[in-house]
Amino acid sequence: MLAEELAKGIKLLVLDVDGVLTDGGLYYDKTGQVMKRFHVQDGLGIKLAQAAGLEIAVISGLDSPAVEKRIRELGISDYYPGFNDKLPRLEELKLKKGIEYRQMAFLGDDWVDARPMQLVGLPMAVANARPEIKGLARWISTATGGNGAVREAIDFLLTCQGRKELLWKKWILSDA
Repeated sequence: MLAEELAKGIKLLVLDVDGVLTDGGLYYDKTGQVMKRFHVQDGLGIKLAQAAGLEIAVISGLDSPAVEKRIRELGISDYYPGFNDKLPRLEELKLKKGIEYRQMAFLGDDWVDARPMQLVGLPMAVANARPEIKGLARWISTATGGNGAVREAIDFLLTCQGRKELLWKKWILSDA
């Protein structure tokens, strides 16, 4: 089945963080605190997905206060930091949301994302993902992680579901 067909049934997009929501770099300030760089278009894409009824969850291998702050700013309530084994959290999301794996998409970039990508209905990868991850993906962004890949994935899902055009019409007619 084509990725466009698979996308039609997706209710939940699960995101990795480092290398997907960020560029994967670890930036340290002079006190040793880790800083992260996020792309604003990814953030607006997440807000648009939420407005369209597409749920977003985040499972990260690392636990970072900077990431938690950004996740909370975006209104993502399903955030699971510090889990290299992402399968238990994916199962938890499946039960919590009352959906099947086939109704989930997962956007990843590295080996820690391989197992969830093998279960979901639409495995997705960023352009600079490891070759093995790209091999598992049914859809690959043209943008790299941290540089609009999340927005591109959301645009793809919403377009395939026939929701993007309606969102755009509402956006240009609103006083947002």
